[in-house]
Amino acid sequence: MGGGLAKSWQKAGHAVNPLGREGGDGSAADVVVVAVPSGAIADALGKVSGIEGKVTIDATNAYGGRDERFESLAHEVKSIVGGPTAKSFNANFAVIYDEIGKQRARPSNLYAAEDGARDATEQLIRDAGFDPVSAGGLEHARKLEDHVALLFAINQAGGGPFFYRIAKPGEL
Repeated sequence: MGGGLAKSWQKAGHAVNPLGREGGDGSAADVVVVAVPSGAIADALGKVSGIEGKVTIDATNAYGGRDERFESLAHEVKSIVGGPTAKSFNANFAVIYDEIGKQRARPSNLYAAEDGARDATEQLIRDAGFDPVSAGGLEHARKLEDHVALLFAINQAGGGPFFYRIAKPGEL
């Protein structure tokens, strides 16, 4: 997932500095995107320096379990980084990112964000080729995480990887 997003953002003119399992220095980042297995959040972020207080987008899903001490995976990320946090990019199929630009209408991307993370999250959603759809504040992050089970059920019932579009009447 992270690689596909990085590619899209680079095309849109953003400087992207992917950090792998070894960690690294994130002090030059304007936004930190967390795209690791959920059970590896603390370990992965513990290997990255310079991210304290930064705007962070959590793109993880609970396939590697979750630390139930936190309301959501995004809240776990926030507890480590400490900056304004959003939940986004977890409810889209990364395997079809290359197909985004070929769609009749821009697909949607759901997100939940604190006020300080909203603008950056919406911009990165647009720059990845999606239309942002707000689910409200970070208190709704767990709903986005749990929603993925429905998306995967549709996929496994024969729908395959798909885009979704949420639009008000008259917007299509």
